[in-house]
Amino acid sequence: MTESREFTVKFWGVRGSIAVPGPSTVKYGGNTTCLEIRCGDELLVIDAGTGARALGLELARKKPDRINLFLTHTHFDHICGIPFFQPAYLADSPVHFWAGHLPRGTHLKDVLCQMMMAPLFPVPLHVFSTCHYHDFDCGKPISLGNGVELNTCPLNHPDGACGYRIDFAGKSVCVITDTEHKRGELDRTIVDFIAGADLVIYDSTYTDAEYPDHVDWGHSTWQEALRVADAAGVGRVVLFHHDPVHDDAFMDRVAREAAAARPGTLVAREGETLDV
Repeated sequence: MTESREFTVKFWGVRGSIAVPGPSTVKYGGNTTCLEIRCGDELLVIDAGTGARALGLELARKKPDRINLFLTHTHFDHICGIPFFQPAYLADSPVHFWAGHLPRGTHLKDVLCQMMMAPLFPVPLHVFSTCHYHDFDCGKPISLGNGVELNTCPLNHPDGACGYRIDFAGKSVCVITDTEHKRGELDRTIVDFIAGADLVIYDSTYTDAEYPDHVDWGHSTWQEALRVADAAGVGRVVLFHHDPVHDDAFMDRVAREAAAARPGTLVAREGETLDV
């Protein structure tokens, strides 16, 4: 039997901060961040915002052998879908939760327990079925096997965050969210980390014009995403983690301007699947 060389990314949630469903966001999507990455027979999920609920329903039907769910960080918009992620309640598909941004002595399982406890949530974490919790040091590689290489990179975000680079079948995809740059200065750590990648999904919450009002909020701009991509010699850029106030009309303008500035640049859309 020939091993699959499929390498795809599907967007289940593309929004940052808070979900904004409604008629003004229906084109690009209102759910918060969640990515499904297929590397042959290996399944990786990046972040579990509100988009994780719909992904979980599909995975519960398909019953994969294993689900690796990697968190960029544990701010609420990136984890609020975990209590509604159906595979976590089923024994058929073990779920492995991973986080590398937490300080020493703080553990992912404890953080999720605190989220799912009274008076914040009525169902405690211990009702989950076959789940495993992994803390790792951001900046070190993680061995997944099956030809999948996964490397990690610290990001500039309040309380810390972790970027991911997945290499498979001679190609690579990077997920760089949430992170903030310094104006007029490229983040060399990120440039080196994403160098030569085929697809880079980048925090583009703001525009350059908006950024001065949001310094130290932990996010970047779509223009900075393109500057970093050019410096790193990457292929396609996907703008991601859309600000909740940016409706479809706003994102259409960003899409036009970004594609004109760097042909091939895309704005992430909920439900879209890309071949790496």
